[in-house]
Amino acid sequence: MIICLLCYFLTADFSLGIQVHQSPFALIRKVGEQVQLVCNHGQGDYRVMLWYQQRPGEDALQLIGYGYVEFKNDSVEEPFRKKHFNLAGDLSGNKAKNGSLFIRNLNDEHTATYFCAASKPQYIKYPPAPDKNLLHSILNSV
Repeated sequence: MIICLLCYFLTADFSLGIQVHQSPFALIRKVGEQVQLVCNHGQGDYRVMLWYQQRPGEDALQLIGYGYVEFKNDSVEEPFRKKHFNLAGDLSGNKAKNGSLFIRNLNDEHTATYFCAASKPQYIKYPPAPDKNLLHSILNSV
């Protein structure tokens, strides 16, 4: 049996015109083989890299995993860890970023289109904690 993998890229912020390169563009491999898909870009402040899978006939993208500054052991989502997926690369510093998606022991469930995406880190600014004395003051004034 032969496995077909198609590779594309996404960027999380099209307005900046960041160019994300993913290779190879397409692969055909035999069952049991291993593949490496490579993603890189030159935008130093885009320290997040995400990988997605889109199965044939499906509209939804499934998140395979992501790295922020680095790829860790838990960078791959649990369902994909069980399916022989692994991520590696260097997302640190203010330099070009590169990452790889490895798929070991290919089988027919790996036939899909794979997308790489890059993003700036998203910071969530939490509202300040409510004044613990405010509620007490309101209740006592009633």
